[in-house]
Amino acid sequence: MRTQRQVVDYSLQKRALLRELRNGQVGALEVCDASPYLKNAARFHGEPTEDRCPVCRRDNLTLVHYIYGDELKQSAGQARKLAELPVLAMTLREFQVFVVEVCQSCAWNHLIQQYLLGRDALNADELDRDAAVAVSSSGRHRVTGWW
Repeated sequence: MRTQRQVVDYSLQKRALLRELRNGQVGALEVCDASPYLKNAARFHGEPTEDRCPVCRRDNLTLVHYIYGDELKQSAGQARKLAELPVLAMTLREFQVFVVEVCQSCAWNHLIQQYLLGRDALNADELDRDAAVAVSSSGRHRVTGWW
Protein backbone atom coordinates (compact mmCIF):
# COMPACT_ATOMS: atom_id res chain seq x y z
CA MET A 1 0.00 0.00 0.00
CA ARG A 2 1.30 3.42 -0.92
CA THR A 3 0.71 5.13 2.42
CA GLN A 4 1.94 2.28 4.62
CA ARG A 5 4.59 3.47 7.10
CA GLN A 6 6.16 2.76 10.48
CA VAL A 7 5.94 -0.99 9.90
CA VAL A 8 6.72 -3.25 12.87
CA ASP A 9 7.32 -6.92 12.09
CA TYR A 10 6.91 -9.51 14.85
CA SER A 11 8.38 -12.52 13.02
CA LEU A 12 11.37 -12.83 15.38
CA GLN A 13 9.03 -12.89 18.36
CA LYS A 14 6.94 -15.56 16.64
CA ARG A 15 10.01 -17.71 15.93
CA ALA A 16 11.12 -17.44 19.56
CA LEU A 17 7.67 -18.44 20.82
CA LEU A 18 7.50 -21.44 18.47
CA ARG A 19 10.98 -22.51 19.58
CA GLU A 20 9.84 -22.35 23.23
CA LEU A 21 6.78 -24.44 22.29
CA ARG A 22 8.90 -27.11 20.59
CA ASN A 23 11.33 -27.19 23.54
CA GLY A 24 8.46 -27.69 25.99
CA GLN A 25 9.00 -24.37 27.77
CA VAL A 26 5.50 -23.24 26.74
CA GLY A 27 2.41 -25.41 26.46
CA ALA A 28 0.16 -25.60 23.40
CA LEU A 29 -2.81 -24.35 25.44
CA GLU A 30 -0.89 -21.17 26.21
CA VAL A 31 -0.32 -20.30 22.55
CA CYS A 32 -3.53 -21.72 21.08
CA ASP A 33 -5.89 -19.41 22.90
CA ALA A 34 -7.75 -17.43 20.22
CA SER A 35 -10.97 -15.99 21.56
CA PRO A 36 -14.28 -16.82 19.85
CA TYR A 37 -14.39 -13.18 18.64
CA LEU A 38 -11.01 -13.52 16.97
CA LYS A 39 -11.99 -16.80 15.33
CA ASN A 40 -15.23 -15.24 14.04
CA ALA A 41 -13.30 -12.23 12.73
CA ALA A 42 -11.00 -14.65 10.90
CA ARG A 43 -13.98 -16.50 9.45
CA PHE A 44 -15.89 -13.43 8.22
CA HIS A 45 -13.22 -10.75 7.63
CA GLY A 46 -9.97 -12.71 7.32
CA GLU A 47 -7.75 -13.21 4.33
CA PRO A 48 -6.75 -16.85 3.73
CA THR A 49 -3.05 -17.59 3.25
CA GLU A 50 -1.08 -20.48 1.81
CA ASP A 51 0.86 -20.89 5.08
CA ARG A 52 0.09 -23.92 7.25
CA CYS A 53 -0.44 -23.47 10.97
CA PRO A 54 2.95 -23.84 12.68
CA VAL A 55 1.37 -25.68 15.64
CA CYS A 56 -1.20 -28.18 14.33
CA ARG A 57 -0.28 -28.21 10.59
CA ARG A 58 -3.93 -29.07 9.76
CA ASP A 59 -5.26 -25.78 8.38
CA ASN A 60 -3.90 -22.79 6.54
CA LEU A 61 -3.60 -19.59 8.52
CA THR A 62 -5.96 -16.65 8.11
CA LEU A 63 -4.88 -13.01 8.46
CA VAL A 64 -7.15 -10.60 10.32
CA HIS A 65 -6.62 -6.83 10.01
CA TYR A 66 -7.77 -4.74 12.98
CA ILE A 67 -7.92 -0.95 12.68
CA TYR A 68 -7.53 1.70 15.38
CA GLY A 69 -7.52 5.48 15.19
CA ASP A 70 -9.12 8.62 16.57
CA GLU A 71 -11.05 9.36 13.38
CA LEU A 72 -12.63 5.90 13.39
CA LYS A 73 -14.69 6.63 16.53
CA GLN A 74 -17.03 3.62 17.05
CA SER A 75 -15.36 1.68 14.24
CA ALA A 76 -12.04 1.53 16.10
CA GLY A 77 -11.07 -2.01 16.98
CA GLN A 78 -13.03 -3.60 14.16
CA ALA A 79 -11.69 -6.24 11.82
CA ARG A 80 -11.66 -5.21 8.17
CA LYS A 81 -10.99 -6.99 4.90
CA LEU A 82 -7.69 -6.14 3.25
CA ALA A 83 -9.52 -4.67 0.23
CA GLU A 84 -11.15 -2.04 2.48
CA LEU A 85 -7.86 -0.64 3.78
CA PRO A 86 -6.80 1.41 0.70
CA VAL A 87 -10.22 3.12 0.64
CA LEU A 88 -9.91 3.97 4.33
CA ALA A 89 -6.32 5.13 3.79
CA MET A 90 -7.50 7.71 1.25
CA THR A 91 -10.42 8.79 3.45
CA LEU A 92 -8.79 9.08 6.89
CA ARG A 93 -5.77 11.11 7.97
CA GLU A 94 -4.13 8.33 9.97
CA PHE A 95 -5.01 5.00 11.54
CA GLN A 96 -3.13 1.98 12.80
CA VAL A 97 -3.49 -1.56 11.45
CA PHE A 98 -2.69 -4.67 13.45
CA VAL A 99 -2.36 -7.92 11.50
CA VAL A 100 -3.03 -11.15 13.42
CA GLU A 101 -2.64 -14.67 12.05
CA VAL A 102 -5.20 -17.21 13.23
CA CYS A 103 -5.66 -20.96 12.85
CA GLN A 104 -9.30 -22.01 12.79
CA SER A 105 -8.44 -25.58 13.87
CA CYS A 106 -6.24 -25.22 16.95
CA ALA A 107 -6.84 -21.51 17.82
CA TRP A 108 -3.18 -20.49 17.33
CA ASN A 109 -2.94 -16.73 16.99
CA HIS A 110 -0.09 -14.27 16.88
CA LEU A 111 0.35 -10.59 16.09
CA ILE A 112 2.60 -10.57 13.05
CA GLN A 113 2.67 -6.93 11.95
CA GLN A 114 1.48 -3.43 12.71
CA TYR A 115 1.68 -0.28 10.60
CA LEU A 116 0.16 3.14 10.00
CA LEU A 117 -2.01 4.04 7.04
CA GLY A 118 -3.71 7.25 5.99
CA ARG A 119 -3.52 10.21 3.71
CA ASP A 120 -1.07 12.09 5.99
CA ALA A 121 1.67 10.10 4.25
CA LEU A 122 0.71 11.58 0.89
CA ASN A 123 1.97 14.98 1.97
CA ALA A 124 5.36 13.49 2.86
CA ASP A 125 5.48 11.61 -0.46
CA GLU A 126 4.61 14.78 -2.35
CA LEU A 127 7.37 16.67 -0.50
CA ASP A 128 9.90 13.97 -1.38
CA ARG A 129 8.80 14.04 -5.03
CA ASP A 130 9.02 17.85 -5.15
CA ALA A 131 12.52 17.76 -3.61
CA ALA A 132 13.64 15.21 -6.22
CA VAL A 133 12.26 17.39 -9.02
CA ALA A 134 14.04 20.45 -7.60
CA VAL A 135 17.37 18.59 -7.48
CA SER A 136 17.05 17.22 -11.00
CA SER A 137 15.97 20.54 -12.52
CA SER A 138 18.66 22.68 -10.89
CA GLY A 139 21.43 20.14 -11.27
CA ARG A 140 22.58 20.60 -7.67
CA HIS A 141 21.47 19.42 -4.28
CA ARG A 142 19.24 21.73 -2.27
CA VAL A 143 19.09 21.37 1.53
CA THR A 144 15.47 21.10 2.61
CA GLY A 145 15.82 19.95 6.21
CA TRP A 146 13.17 17.22 5.99
CA TRP A 147 15.39 14.50 7.41
